[in-house]
Amino acid sequence: METPQTPMRQIRARFDADTITVYQAYDPAVAEPALAAQTFVPPFKRGRMTWIKPSFLWMMHRCGWAAKPGQTRVLAVDITREGFAWALAHSCGSTPASGEAYEAWQARMAASPVRVQWDPERDLRLNRLDHRSIQIGLSGEAVGRYTGEWITGIADATDRARTIETHLANGDIAAARELLPDEAPYPLEAALAVRIGAAQPSEK
Repeated sequence: METPQTPMRQIRARFDADTITVYQAYDPAVAEPALAAQTFVPPFKRGRMTWIKPSFLWMMHRCGWAAKPGQTRVLAVDITREGFAWALAHSCGSTPASGEAYEAWQARMAASPVRVQWDPERDLRLNRLDHRSIQIGLSGEAVGRYTGEWITGIADATDRARTIETHLANGDIAAARELLPDEAPYPLEAALAVRIGAAQPSEK
């Protein structure tokens, strides 16, 4: 039996009826106050764009299993699905849409508080895959909503990241895979899928 092909652009995440988990990695100076407050507080800078990632393995690629400078604490941030939908609905792609004039894209980007980009997804060894993973950049109003309204909880995922890496180094692939968060295709309304260029449920 043929294995269904993963769509080129599809959001895969850990989620339930109310929330979706996204990942960020910071220095302890930012991560520890965020864990204590259960939202992002100073020295977190609300004036800068902050990127959230639903894919745990893409986060591991970005932070090097919590080893890269400034990214030694991995945070699993639960946000409301309503907030996540708002972010997508107010987003602009990091490159022009197919057939879109460059000037029109620049104007649309300037008016949008959210950026969306699709980067190659990663496997357990952090090798790039053919299909893509979404990264979502929040700025301006979106950051205020994220820190003030959407976040329902923040957990420290650093030990999980480092334990997985240790299992991989020891050749225990099964133990490493067992610790991965359970991510599944995230359901999107058709209009949101079109806006961010994601595959529709029937697409491959």
